Amino acid sequence: MDKKSLEEYLEGIPGKLSVYYKNLSTGEVLDYHGGLPLMAASVIKIPVLVETFRQIQAGSLKRDQLYVLKEEDKMPSCGCLNRMHAGMNLTVQDLYNLMIILSDNTATNILIRLLGGTEELNGSLAEMGYKTCRVNRLLFDSEASDKGIENYVSGIEIADMLEKMYRGELIGRRYSQEMLDILKAQRLKNKIPFYFQGCVPIAHKTGEDDGITHDVGIVFGSRPFILCCMGNETDCPRFNRLIQKLAWSLYRENC
Repeated sequence: MDKKSLEEYLEGIPGKLSVYYKNLSTGEVLDYHGGLPLMAASVIKIPVLVETFRQIQAGSLKRDQLYVLKEEDKMPSCGCLNRMHAGMNLTVQDLYNLMIILSDNTATNILIRLLGGTEELNGSLAEMGYKTCRVNRLLFDSEASDKGIENYVSGIEIADMLEKMYRGELIGRRYSQEMLDILKAQRLKNKIPFYFQGCVPIAHKTGEDDGITHDVGIVFGSRPFILCCMGNETDCPRFNRLIQKLAWSLYRENC
């Protein structure tokens, strides 16, 4: 697929759209506004996961460290912790698995606090060379959102994180592989994985909100590739269908 063909896929879909593709075997890249900063929705959970493993490697956070769930921790929408009883014990390992596999918003906010808050996270992202990806507020912080404070990512920077995981270069080979294994277990499969029906592993993370729909990940075919599709202020059902078709088309080209 060339850039013209990609633009034909996107024709007529409204909003701020970003598509970034990289073939991990050949190095081929397709970039449609890949550097555009976009409101992150749940894709911000990938940088949170990365910082979690960075602190585990550094010894400042332990996998088996316990956190007691509080009623006030519970956030709406994705996940299951908002249905669990206050007082239950959760390990850090429980939290990061729930954050990615079920996109649990409660687990995400707890982890952000345990990691030292947004300032600590953004300092680490800056140290790693990321200029766009920023965790500026907790999820469902309506007061911050009303002030225009949002979390941001870009396709190029998320793709860089994913490629470094793939090559074993993000916090070392062991942790890189573990993060990929968690992303492969994600249960929300209505975008990039839609046409695959489990025929190949896909390590990915979705994001949704009003007018926002994303899916970013690695498709592990015979020639693996990264695909990051993100849309703000868009027609979510139409963009979702594009993500489904684009992922399958690129996979068939790489078989």
